[in-house]
Amino acid sequence: MFQDEARFGRTNNPRNCRAPPGVRPSVPCHMVREYTYAYAAVAPAEGIPDSFVLPVVNAQAMSLFLFEVSQRHPDDFILMVMDKAGRHQAKDLKVPKNMRIIFLPPYSPELNPVEHLREEIREKRFPNRVFKSLDAVEKVLVGALHSLEQSPEGIAGITGFNWINDLILKAT
Repeated sequence: MFQDEARFGRTNNPRNCRAPPGVRPSVPCHMVREYTYAYAAVAPAEGIPDSFVLPVVNAQAMSLFLFEVSQRHPDDFILMVMDKAGRHQAKDLKVPKNMRIIFLPPYSPELNPVEHLREEIREKRFPNRVFKSLDAVEKVLVGALHSLEQSPEGIAGITGFNWINDLILKAT
């Protein structure tokens, strides 16, 4: 599985949008610095995602997420691939017994398919939106993660590993 976390909050970045010819679109902008964090792990070939929304990003929260992933896959040995963020290498990080961690090379986010899930959520659920509260952000984020978890084929497509599925199917 590949793992990463992403920050979502009330600060938005205006994006291009469509408008009728001759009409200049009005896009709301908001600069409130309140954030929540989406932790996600995915087995890209199978399209199996696991996600968690937590208010902080630190070694304790990461340990909690790893424990949750471990509990969701109790009969599997999980090789968790992640970047070398400090919280991923912290001395107080607790790694479950059915899991081992390996690290991606530095400065290589393109090797982590979870990055594509974050992009998908930002593009489809968060463009040009202003949220009245952090609870509203979390509601949209949890809804987006839940809908992704219901579609293994969609996850496999988003994470760019469809070709692996095709090879597996042809080999069996």
